[in-house]
Amino acid sequence: MRFSLSIVLLALCACPEPTQSAGGASAPPLVDASPAVRPVPPPAYMDVSAQRRLIAIGDVHGDQRAARNALRLAGVIDAQDNWSGSQDLVVQVGDQLDRGNDERAILVWFDQLADQAFAAGGGFYALNGNHETMNVSLDFRYVTPGGYVDFADVPVPADPEIDQLPENERGRAAAFRPGGPYALMLANQNTVMVVGRTVFVHGGVLPQHFGRGLRNINADVQAWMRGEQGKPSAIRGDESLVWSRHFSRDTTAEHCALLAETLDLAGADRMIVAHTVQDGGINSVCGEQVWRVDVGLAAHYGGSTEVLEIQGDVVRVLSTGG
Repeated sequence: MRFSLSIVLLALCACPEPTQSAGGASAPPLVDASPAVRPVPPPAYMDVSAQRRLIAIGDVHGDQRAARNALRLAGVIDAQDNWSGSQDLVVQVGDQLDRGNDERAILVWFDQLADQAFAAGGGFYALNGNHETMNVSLDFRYVTPGGYVDFADVPVPADPEIDQLPENERGRAAAFRPGGPYALMLANQNTVMVVGRTVFVHGGVLPQHFGRGLRNINADVQAWMRGEQGKPSAIRGDESLVWSRHFSRDTTAEHCALLAETLDLAGADRMIVAHTVQDGGINSVCGEQVWRVDVGLAAHYGGSTEVLEIQGDVVRVLSTGG
């Protein structure tokens, strides 16, 4: 396992959140400094050149082939599945887990890509979505039979909560319980990131989340996954970062107003969300202020292969159909 090195490198920025100016408009976000080694977890705010190429990829749900197809479509991995994206920045917007049998391979591979991308001057960032938080909560309702087999060799500690589970589920529970080896891997990921002028989050960021602050929410979720504190409220319920569908389904004018307020607080121009499969492919609402990138990539859904590319003010959908 490679997560032990990540834990040694654990670094959380204590910088304050963006603040509003006297006129009410958001001041530019305070940016986490560029590190000499890959920071784990990564910073919540990253200042990047407007010309840096950003790629957003939706839910992959335990399907490594689907993830591979998306990354190759984006032109950031080679024939051996190694990073070839140079200084490109890729954000996989959560839900690596459930519904497929390749979860363990995906988690390890994504961690390797993060190292390779950083070494090349780029970045690969997988976020935690609702399915990652469900597994750390030992909510296995969407796990496939193969998903239990995949983690059956994880040593099971003496734990009354795990002892109550069916025997075939105990290895997975040991892997993902707070403080478990694969929960520690997930603790190296953020739940939300602001890269340049773009917010990336699985469900959605709402104005109320700035009370606690995005950096602090990331730190709270990571501490919970490490077994250091209880589950944060920011990932509970329909208005949480990982469960919100305000901007991914039945989005109204009221929702668009919430979005505009959120972007102002974040010092951003747009938000990228996943979480809800878009039958017609990647699309935008609210005057292109939010882009929905969950196209059901995984075999469970049988969706098409699409990714979103952002470069400067130009946002475009890349698809296998051209």
